[in-house]
Amino acid sequence: MTHLDAVTAWIGNYRAAWESNDPADIGELFTDDAAYFTEPYAKPWVGREAIVAGWLEHRDAPGTTAFDWHPVIVTDDLAIVEATTRYEDPARTYSNLWVLRLDQTGRARQFTEWWMEHPG
Repeated sequence: MTHLDAVTAWIGNYRAAWESNDPADIGELFTDDAAYFTEPYAKPWVGREAIVAGWLEHRDAPGTTAFDWHPVIVTDDLAIVEATTRYEDPARTYSNLWVLRLDQTGRARQFTEWWMEHPG
């Protein structure tokens, strides 16, 4: 499996968890001691349990988003992904930049997201 394959699989699983909001689906994405930064300088959610709790507190309802992405750079231990997230109600669009660090098992040990809302 290439590094891009691992990133593609992780993002597919992330989208599945985004749609299911199932704690097991969310938890499987991350290492036990992972750090999830919801914004670059925000205090991260640290550890699988904290990540699941934070995710569920800020979850989107299933079926409310469309998501497209492409890799900007993928190396041995780093992936930078550019994406677009669209919400229908209320209608809004975000540009996303994700910095993802996977371990050798394909779980994220660090995830940082930037999200910028498009002007109305």
